[in-house]
Amino acid sequence: MAERIGEEGMSVNFAHLHVHTEYSLLDGSNKIKEYVARVKELGMNSAAITDHGVMFGCIDFYRAAKEAGINPIIGCEVYVAPGSRFDKEQGNASERYYHLVLLAENNTGYGNLMKIVSRGFTEGFYYKPRVDLDLLRRYHEGIIGLSACLAGEVSRNLVRGLYEEGKKAALRYLDIFGEGNFFLELQDHGIPEQRMVNPLLLRMSRETGIPLVATNDVHYTYKEDVVPHDILLCLQTGKKIDDEDRMRYEGGQYFVKSPEEMEELFSYAPEALENTQKIADRCHVEIEFGVTKLPKFDVPDGYTAWEYLNKLCFEGLKERYQPVTAELEERLNYELNTIREMGYVDYFLIVWDFIRYARDHDIMVGPGRGSAAGSLVSYTLGITKLDPIRYNLLFERFLNPERVSMPDIDIDFCFERRQEVIDYVVRKYGKDRVVQIVTFGTLAARGVIRDVGRVLDMPYSAVDAIAKMVPTELNMTIDKALQMNPQLRKTYEEDDQVHYLIDMAKRLEGLPRHTSMHAAGVVISQKAVDEYVPLSRASDGSITTQFTMTTLEELGLLKMDFLGLRTLTVIQNAVKMAQKNNGITLDLDHVDYNDPKVMQMIGAGRTEGVFQLESAGFKSFMKELKPQNLEDIIAGISLYRPGPMDFIPQYIKGKNHPEEIVYDCPQLKPILESTYGCIVYQGATRS
Repeated sequence: MAERIGEEGMSVNFAHLHVHTEYSLLDGSNKIKEYVARVKELGMNSAAITDHGVMFGCIDFYRAAKEAGINPIIGCEVYVAPGSRFDKEQGNASERYYHLVLLAENNTGYGNLMKIVSRGFTEGFYYKPRVDLDLLRRYHEGIIGLSACLAGEVSRNLVRGLYEEGKKAALRYLDIFGEGNFFLELQDHGIPEQRMVNPLLLRMSRETGIPLVATNDVHYTYKEDVVPHDILLCLQTGKKIDDEDRMRYEGGQYFVKSPEEMEELFSYAPEALENTQKIADRCHVEIEFGVTKLPKFDVPDGYTAWEYLNKLCFEGLKERYQPVTAELEERLNYELNTIREMGYVDYFLIVWDFIRYARDHDIMVGPGRGSAAGSLVSYTLGITKLDPIRYNLLFERFLNPERVSMPDIDIDFCFERRQEVIDYVVRKYGKDRVVQIVTFGTLAARGVIRDVGRVLDMPYSAVDAIAKMVPTELNMTIDKALQMNPQLRKTYEEDDQVHYLIDMAKRLEGLPRHTSMHAAGVVISQKAVDEYVPLSRASDGSITTQFTMTTLEELGLLKMDFLGLRTLTVIQNAVKMAQKNNGITLDLDHVDYNDPKVMQMIGAGRTEGVFQLESAGFKSFMKELKPQNLEDIIAGISLYRPGPMDFIPQYIKGKNHPEEIVYDCPQLKPILESTYGCIVYQGATRS
């Protein structure tokens, strides 16, 4: 246990159980990695995450805590509606909801916590994601409740002088969670109301037998973070730091305190401190990673999913190849067996099904891109339209038994009708099993400098000039910018105001600012999605997951990318116009990809509206490359990115003067001949 010796020799067992991280958006600046490191540094062995109404950061926190040897306690500070969560009556803010801290004691509690938090968004949302007593009764198993801060129902009644009402509320929660599973929460941030409430909570504990627990309402990591956190609150509320009438966390006490600091505050209630560790020792959630939770695809009677997939693939093989050689059958069987061994039979049937739906309903579908184009199974199913045999593409770049990961097929649909395909998937698998994915906007380097400058009421032009000194490169940070730009570093070192601006911005940099819906990602789940992950609500009212795409994949959930591509809409409209206006029928599956006139147009840099080739840089490159066939364009797109760009001169020289190409050994010639001696394609062999 985290046992420390206090100043008067008393041993202190303490764990933080009421903690807001960066995922209490624009309200907490307590970055998860810093928080976990600080807990470890202070000698504690357990710590909780209890963000406001959400579980956004639970998986990140779980991983970080486990890596640090800290027991992660998964929780949430929920908003409890005074009546039913379905009531959406107007009222003042203090009457719309109460706070309540919920901690998952075990995996049952974790599952129930996800359901409670999800329903807060899907059923109870009114200014905040609200739950109610009915939900708490239904999903209380495995959950420990704490009465929360001054905004909790018990404390709010005590502040109003309604002791008996507060006591009734406490007994209601005790009845819901059960003996030993509900605690009265003592806090002391130097606020007069807390010092008035705490003696009443001690009295209530004596009268009811409900045990006490001492917490600090953590919103930032270090004591020194009080000012950057105050700036963050101004960002949330649209205020400036010097505004008189604005939200503040007075007293500067909302940081990760040491056990000694907590013992000094609550020396009169040692059992409240000890109960934090007792609760922590009860809480053990084990989150499962890497185990797939694919939905089952309903196959026609008389077939297993494996048999049906084989049937579709071999029928597709006969349609696409004449004759069907033994080599083709061997390649197809190899891929199918790999897919079966890796457990992805249903995955391919699901993708085949919604692509078939799109094509049957005249919704334009892209021919396929990315590593999925290397799969003969994808080609025979019609998921892709690129022949992997003709282009010598590797299946192993897509699926490799030695590198087990979820298949990732990016599928482009007509921009205007993409939603129809998603609607079909929702109808087929159920509204509760198909959910779009959340994404987070963050306080990035340039933006956070501007935001902090506005809060500090600095002149816009001066702040803008500083922000523009930050290079516009991917994954840029303020620290990187200070290293890369001598002018920024000089200004930072010589100008005290700029120094302060940048220091404050650095403390807030990287914090999530808001949520939005991922442009393409959709989860299709085996059971209701909230059995596996908590749900949220986007600004337009759409329901999303609370975990991001990468986290969902790590948890074994099926993520699909339904990409809306305007180019496909334009192409489809062009085909229809050619038929309507000129009587010309264009079959896009049977066009000459090496049409000399098209190649001439591209080689002249006339590529406005040509997908991926329309930037000024690409136009210039195509003029230099003068492609003769599709393979040249494929290689050009592969070369035109950081790293391979260095090979462009060598590639063009080899293309124009193939007689000058030198291979280091004969074995390289069949691999690199089609790319004129350059290594262009990652992990691929060309034979």
